[in-house]
Amino acid sequence: MKHRLLSIPLADRAGYVDVIMPESAKPNVSHFLKISGRVALVTGAARGIGRGCALELARAGADVAINDRQPSENTASLIAEIESLGRRAVLVDGDSFERSSCEDIVRRAIAAFGRIDILVSNPAFSRRGDFLDYDPEIFDKTIRGTLTAGFHMSQFVARHMVDRGGGGKILFISSVHSRRPYARAVAYNAAKSGLNHMAFTIAAELIQHRINVNVIEPGWIDTPGEHETFGDAMLAEEGAKLPWGRIGTPSDIGRAATFLCSDDADYITGTSLVVDGGFCLRDSISSPSMSPK
Repeated sequence: MKHRLLSIPLADRAGYVDVIMPESAKPNVSHFLKISGRVALVTGAARGIGRGCALELARAGADVAINDRQPSENTASLIAEIESLGRRAVLVDGDSFERSSCEDIVRRAIAAFGRIDILVSNPAFSRRGDFLDYDPEIFDKTIRGTLTAGFHMSQFVARHMVDRGGGGKILFISSVHSRRPYARAVAYNAAKSGLNHMAFTIAAELIQHRINVNVIEPGWIDTPGEHETFGDAMLAEEGAKLPWGRIGTPSDIGRAATFLCSDDADYITGTSLVVDGGFCLRDSISSPSMSPK
């Protein structure tokens, strides 16, 4: 494959970054101007939403430290795909559910790239079940993996950003479960609701350091986990019934994440962006007041 070299001005106008791209690729210069040369750390990046975020950030010009529990075919293929876009990528494997591991992940990401400008915090654990029979150990693991893990990782990254100066972007991947009490998801609902409020509190404290802290709430997204939970046939059938006519993709979330992590979103902090193709509007759309007269 033939490649070409592009010199793109950095977002802070402090110089230029050389970008190697396949000749067939069409660079989105407007994004390069806003995010090129930045370094992102994406947790839970091997597949699903985390992978979508890592790839879209790379397409927009960021170098990416990807995190997953351990090296795998998924992490290897993700690194290769990011590098094919002309960006640098490194695996910082480790268990993002554990505080000591989070500290090590951040340390190694900084060692690899010199700094972290962007954190996309995407750890999660979920098991559905009836409340009356729900295993308290699974409840605790869900809170630890979906809420507490985000606290640990964001605290270490934020300390680095504050010490370094120059601001930064912290983005938490939440869920529409944070606002709608879906049955048989008591632990996940609670964890995502807590994650949102935690993020907004962090935003209030870090605004003095010009660190933007925001949340994305995905709707129903086509991820390996959803296929494992619901099955291919159900996802295809139910996805077609959604207001937008399809289930969401990891790239849909990745593009929204790229916007919130770019200079275009510098005046946005302490808020949540719902990316659900109208998923939460279903009741409104089907209500009698919306029916033709």
